[in-house]
Amino acid sequence: MPTQYQAMGVVVVGLRWCWLSALVLCVSGDGYSRTFAAQPPDPCYDEDRPRRCIPDFVNAAFNAPVVASTTCGKHSPAKYCDPPSTSRPSGCYTCDDTQPKRRFPASHLTDLNNPNNVTCWRSEPLPPPLSPDSPPDNVTLTLSLGKKYELTYVSLQFCPRAAKPDSIAIYKSVDYGKTWQPFQFYSSQCRRVYGRPNRATITKANEQEARCSDSHRYTGLEGAGSSGRVAFSTLEGRPSAPDFDNSPVLQDWVTATDVKVVFNRLHMPAEPGDEDDDDEDDGGGSRHYAVSDFAVGGRCKCNGHASRCSQGKEGLVCECRHNTAGRDCERCKPFHFDRPWGRATARDANECKECNCNGHARRCRFHMELFKLSGRVSGGVCLRCRHYTAGRHCHYCREGYFRDPTKAISHRKACKPCDCHPVGAFGKTCNQTSGQCPCKDGVTGLTCNRCARSYQQSRSHIAPCVKIPKVIQAVQAMEAVEAPPPSSGRDQCRKCRAGTKRLNLNKYCNRDYAIMGKVVGRVSGNGQGAEAPWARATLAVQAVYKRAPESRLRRGAIALYINNEDLACKCPNIKPNKSYLILGKEDEEEVPGIAVGPRTIVIEWKDEWHRRMRRLQRRARNCK
Repeated sequence: MPTQYQAMGVVVVGLRWCWLSALVLCVSGDGYSRTFAAQPPDPCYDEDRPRRCIPDFVNAAFNAPVVASTTCGKHSPAKYCDPPSTSRPSGCYTCDDTQPKRRFPASHLTDLNNPNNVTCWRSEPLPPPLSPDSPPDNVTLTLSLGKKYELTYVSLQFCPRAAKPDSIAIYKSVDYGKTWQPFQFYSSQCRRVYGRPNRATITKANEQEARCSDSHRYTGLEGAGSSGRVAFSTLEGRPSAPDFDNSPVLQDWVTATDVKVVFNRLHMPAEPGDEDDDDEDDGGGSRHYAVSDFAVGGRCKCNGHASRCSQGKEGLVCECRHNTAGRDCERCKPFHFDRPWGRATARDANECKECNCNGHARRCRFHMELFKLSGRVSGGVCLRCRHYTAGRHCHYCREGYFRDPTKAISHRKACKPCDCHPVGAFGKTCNQTSGQCPCKDGVTGLTCNRCARSYQQSRSHIAPCVKIPKVIQAVQAMEAVEAPPPSSGRDQCRKCRAGTKRLNLNKYCNRDYAIMGKVVGRVSGNGQGAEAPWARATLAVQAVYKRAPESRLRRGAIALYINNEDLACKCPNIKPNKSYLILGKEDEEEVPGIAVGPRTIVIEWKDEWHRRMRRLQRRARNCK
């Protein structure tokens, strides 16, 4: 099984480095043994299915800025010497920052490393150590990557004939140089210089700690073979490296924004009594550091949610996919908090999901407890639901509104106001499905706007409808029994439907006309014949509140016809010189005037009703 370390681009195989090239991957295994093939338009998706994607493996140090604590000839010309070798004698030269061919700036560390034209950075010459307890040399190189990277290796290539330092410390920073963490130490005397054991065993308990090694004295990379190079492999020997995707410890371990190299000792001073010191030189200008290439291999850190990094307003940023955002794709983008953010893995791309708010909210947040209760499916909670909706998904109507069954919940008018009567209802909340308001005792209607049967209106806001006393009911029953039989010969009068009734908007809307008029003169009967079953009166129309466009109703005198049977039963009880409010249908009976039919409402007029009729006129715009 390939490790994440292998996937990041560099693998130690025997005594050589294996680099990811544009043609063939050197590691066998799922996803890494295939030869180069044409990539789909978006590597982060397999058709419509999201998948993990990572940026290309690069030398993150290439052309990156490096700050050196000292540079030969930067302030004034200085002399430096190359140590003698078997092929060349020792030679001394002058470094001068004002002369192009004698300059050795830190920018040479990260330029193109051309073996045929080696460019070097050189430090100022160092004084020889007087004793093993002399202060260290402490020459520092600080490299800024400009963004978080997941590093595979840190490599230093020293200039030809330059001495390899004895003691080197490598540090990393994840906060752009504010704080530093040890990454690796090299020394011939680890315990003496850095207080750490040489080549300590790495376990899962300490795999995020830096260790010290003396292997650089014998090879360029631990086990790799070039005397002029020191290279540190960030994941080699770390127990969790094969399961990198599931190891947050190692993910943090390889992450860095800056890398700092400190050369502590060029040569280790001999202890008193030591007879052999191969590294000791004769002092002078040959005591200096010279590095030709400072390389850092790795990938732009995008947490598996981007395949590219590009220059943005904040510098280098990931081109985030999978509904993620941030410089490192380290969070979900707004309104995509239905599941927690997660690093993409080979098994799960951990795509951020949009919150389900039915189109009624623009913001949401993640709630872990709800996510767990849902079986780790959904944890989004909508914020500030609009259009009178409420709930985690804005999926029901808020208090004082009920659901319109004719519209989908995603419709902006899916919730209608309850419109509960301020006196007849207990509150403003109604049934979410039917819209029925909670009525007080004796009150009925969808909005609790009228008294129930056997109840009459009172003047109390606490009990707006009170039950009619039984004594009154008994008297009414006796009057009905003792009433003379109707002229038609029936045993009793039929139920009076045109008598005094309470008026509401529904009744107003269901009638063709609404007028107020005064009965002028006496009511004259016309007999009981089949051709003339009506009694006639003259009505002086004083106000017309509602009429059909083609209606013949006008202000002035008009004939009012009442069925003789209803008149005998006082249904309605019409009195001369009294004003009445009349609402009815114009097609009730074929008479040359208006007729009181089964659906006609006749109510004795009260002066305060004029304002109420004007209010009904305004509300009648909502009549269906």
